[in-house]
Amino acid sequence: MAPVRTLVGLVEEKILESSFIRDEDERPKVAYNDFSNEIPIISLAGIDDVDGRRPEICKKIVDAFENWGIFQVVDHGVDIKLISEMTRLAKEFFALSSEEKLRFDMSGGKKGGFIVSSHLQGEAVRNWREIMTYFSYPIKQRDYSRWPNKPIGWRNVTEQYSEELMSLSCKLLQVLSEAMGLDKEAVTKACIEMDQKVVVNYYPKCPQPDLTLGLKRHTDPGTITLLLQDNVGGLQATRDNGNTWITVQPLEGAFVVNLGDHGHYLSNGRFKNADHQAVVNSNSSRLSIATFQNPAPEATVYPLKVREGEKPVLDEPMTFAEMYRKKMNRDLEMGMMKKLAKEIQFQELKKNAKVEAKRLDQILA
Repeated sequence: MAPVRTLVGLVEEKILESSFIRDEDERPKVAYNDFSNEIPIISLAGIDDVDGRRPEICKKIVDAFENWGIFQVVDHGVDIKLISEMTRLAKEFFALSSEEKLRFDMSGGKKGGFIVSSHLQGEAVRNWREIMTYFSYPIKQRDYSRWPNKPIGWRNVTEQYSEELMSLSCKLLQVLSEAMGLDKEAVTKACIEMDQKVVVNYYPKCPQPDLTLGLKRHTDPGTITLLLQDNVGGLQATRDNGNTWITVQPLEGAFVVNLGDHGHYLSNGRFKNADHQAVVNSNSSRLSIATFQNPAPEATVYPLKVREGEKPVLDEPMTFAEMYRKKMNRDLEMGMMKKLAKEIQFQELKKNAKVEAKRLDQILA
């Protein structure tokens, strides 16, 4: 089958293209709509009221970060009309023709734009998704030439959405700072100048969803991620190293909060980095919008506080750029080792088959 630049030509196929087929141990174990209520749902109504519900809300947030690293927030203060507009415009973008979307192709090192899969260079298996990426903060580094001009109005809505998500993220990070006994701005200050990337994910209907993933299992490298998902379902989380998975129940207008590796390290491992993936289905396409809040590349990655009796989870400080590079290299090395193991196993099977064929020839001679 000839390669395609978008997934449009593959959606109606009955058989999944081989480049998307994952090894059996990586394939989905739980259905996209087998929802669980295990992930905490926390109302933020009253979080700014120091003498009211704030202590109660903060405790729930801290417990969720300690036990899961992932939870959902409602009553978060982000304008519902803005959320609706962002979602509508995102759907309209992915409904555009392949030619229109590919005008903003971000392959070849371009910063921002449209791409299929986003798997690491060197990885053998692709993710069943299309994405549109905006780099929103720092504001002075925005490159509007990489922001689509279709559908009309998306740039203005994205700017407003980015601003409100930045504010909500900082509010949640204040809770982490206070939980560690630090100044409430400690985590955001550790980021130096916070970076924000908005990734709009589109997971089309898939002909054989049991063989692939929309996004492979991972933890986010940054500080904290806020995810807006539609009502289809597909986000899955694990807290026992992939032995069991749960599908997060979609909630209208809610944000799923994931702690990333940077947040995990700043807390000296106290708060979990969310281990998650996205599955797809053959019934409905799915849309989600992830807002990644990351530190500046030169920000130091090291615990902000080490409690008595604990050891630092990192041997030495490093920059976020160094941490990110090590994480990507480790992922690639693991993929290459797995590929090599499969090749060795295949060669061993071929060798055994030849031996068995020779033995049968001798018997039948």
